[in-house]
Amino acid sequence: MPKNDLSTGLRDTNGRVDSLVRGMVERARDNRGVGRMVLVFVASFTLFAALNPRVFLGPINLQNIMVSAPEVGVIAVAMTLAMLTGGIDLSLVSIANLSAITMSTMYTALGASSPGLAESMAVPILLAGIMVGVLCGLLNGVLIGVVGITPILATLGTMQILNGLAIVWTGGSTLYGAPSGFVTFGKTAVATIPMLFIVFLAVAISIAIMINRTALGRKMELQGANPVAALFSGIRSAKVLLGSYAIGGGLAGLAGFLFLARNPTASADYGTSYVLLVIVIAVLGGANPNGGFASVAGVVLATLTLQVVSSGFTALRLSTYQYAIAQGVILITVMIVDAITWPKLRRGKKRIASGAPTK
Repeated sequence: MPKNDLSTGLRDTNGRVDSLVRGMVERARDNRGVGRMVLVFVASFTLFAALNPRVFLGPINLQNIMVSAPEVGVIAVAMTLAMLTGGIDLSLVSIANLSAITMSTMYTALGASSPGLAESMAVPILLAGIMVGVLCGLLNGVLIGVVGITPILATLGTMQILNGLAIVWTGGSTLYGAPSGFVTFGKTAVATIPMLFIVFLAVAISIAIMINRTALGRKMELQGANPVAALFSGIRSAKVLLGSYAIGGGLAGLAGFLFLARNPTASADYGTSYVLLVIVIAVLGGANPNGGFASVAGVVLATLTLQVVSSGFTALRLSTYQYAIAQGVILITVMIVDAITWPKLRRGKKRIASGAPTK
């Protein structure tokens, strides 16, 4: 065999082995993240069901879990996208609030002159709220991808701007009013499953498909895993970051709709505790804070797990401060397990790459 052909064959073989190893490790990470959250979810549900079955297993409480989870879960999915590219978005809750304020204000303004017109404009009002989210996300994308500001600082700045704008807009008071279609949607269920929860699942499935099956999703992964390699691969990082943060902003705008559908009020300070909560959910769900990997299925399970814990604490009449402690304990426990088990997985990768037998 000619030397050139031999070299080409070795390179091709090496490339296939490398791809195989990487695929095995990534799938192991994915399954591990989802698997651990399944265990935590089942353990949490079983614990609170045993401690207070009459309240916790009541249909009202189970319905409340599915109604309360979507607004946090959709924002957590948006946070996961930011983490996938190696960034973070602290402004997501502020974007959701501004979108909700926009929709409530539009409805009230239209209703002042023609209540019927205001009700008939439910879909355009929803689209306007989502567009506000997309525009805010694009602003973050420009600051991070074009200007080059560190994500945490850029989104911290936009969070402050949006919070201030919302306070000036509302005068610091709560706005009341939303199309009746929003409220009806928030109360609708299909086979006892709330439509709000179905929206959450639809969003999660769509984003999972985007990450795993589209060119943009692959570019996001490479951008987060190795920005230098992404650059030399011809990937335009600015374009990828613009797309990532714009989609995240759109999801935050959708979360603003979920706010209004669950409770037709909007304010500048709604969900202030969600900022840290969605970061916890994204990390628990398997998102790598350094970028390059995320599991949407893990995010869904982490969202449900923390909602189960919250509902369980309410059923046991424990305080929100104790729930905050529980969040931290769950996060640290999972991180400790990661720190112990992930080095073993890396060693397994080295054995596979070297051709050594694995135990």
